[in-house]
Amino acid sequence: MQRRNFIKSAGITAAAMAIAPQLFAEKKTRALGVQLYTIRDAIAKDLTGSLERLSKLGYNEVELFGYNGTFFGKTPKEFANICNGLGLKPISGHYLSGRVGNAPGTLVNGWQKAIDDAAELNLKYMVCAWLPPAERTLDQYKTLPALLNTSAEACAKSGIQFCYHNHDFEFDQLEGTMPYKHILQNTDAEKVKMEVDLYWVSKANQDPVALFENNPGRFPLWHVKDKQSDTGVFAEVGKGNINFDKIFAARKTAGLKHWFVEQDVCKGDPFDSLAISKEYVTGKKY
Repeated sequence: MQRRNFIKSAGITAAAMAIAPQLFAEKKTRALGVQLYTIRDAIAKDLTGSLERLSKLGYNEVELFGYNGTFFGKTPKEFANICNGLGLKPISGHYLSGRVGNAPGTLVNGWQKAIDDAAELNLKYMVCAWLPPAERTLDQYKTLPALLNTSAEACAKSGIQFCYHNHDFEFDQLEGTMPYKHILQNTDAEKVKMEVDLYWVSKANQDPVALFENNPGRFPLWHVKDKQSDTGVFAEVGKGNINFDKIFAARKTAGLKHWFVEQDVCKGDPFDSLAISKEYVTGKKY
């Protein structure tokens, strides 16, 4: 009789798990990302302490910047250990082309080592982050797509997605050419994805939803930051005039996978600004 009851009970349990597995699954932590450039001054003084403050605020995914052969002076293993201990997951990293200055850890100087280090850290994305003024000429833009394509091909061999991050200057007309459109049209749509910066798109008077609709699935990464209505300067998310509800409603069209809160310049303590932004985005359930 006991054996019969046990078999019956086990059968009921198995059936219940098959019908409603979510009842037995552990509750997943909601992803909340931040671009570390926001707290660059604090990181320069105290890397671990700064990351710990982010973790306590509720952020759990990070995008890196400033790679120069190390991650803030740490090896991939050392930086991974710090993040793991704080419940932070590195998702993406920002890099420069290196065509001006030839700095290490850039697309043209030490790119394979940068990829190897990113792979060791288990980064999912590597992003060409910014073009200095000397790289914003028509001749430079003409050759940029080829560099982005070859850089992306090298990333793909290590299972890393390559992206390009915009500012506002890519939307300026340059001798009849819009650089951003030129980049989109002349790079491999699968190997070169885009990290859309919503502030800079707004600053350039462009519609991000229109970008998504014209290039569906091309925007897996977003920078979520706001713009003050009167001055146009950076603001905490929810404190400016960018319509995030409309933009996030188009996330599937964009192909969004990860997004990061960022504020390039803060009036006060950047951690206070990040706390304000965090409260807004979590309340919205983006």
